[in-house]
Amino acid sequence: MNQMGEAKRRKEAGLPPKSLKKESKSNFPNLLVKYPRLPLYIGLIFGIYLIFDWIRLTSITGS
Repeated sequence: MNQMGEAKRRKEAGLPPKSLKKESKSNFPNLLVKYPRLPLYIGLIFGIYLIFDWIRLTSITGS
């Protein structure tokens, strides 16, 4: 069996050459590369908020 490259097969089939796809890059991975501890800080801030919210809730309902 004669194996051909994809470019040759496309040419023989009358198809145009493959075009390169540009991948759209989002800013989120760039933020993680620039600030690798960002998820840690966000988690700590959220945890502190939950603790203060729980303390406020128990002080209102506990009295």
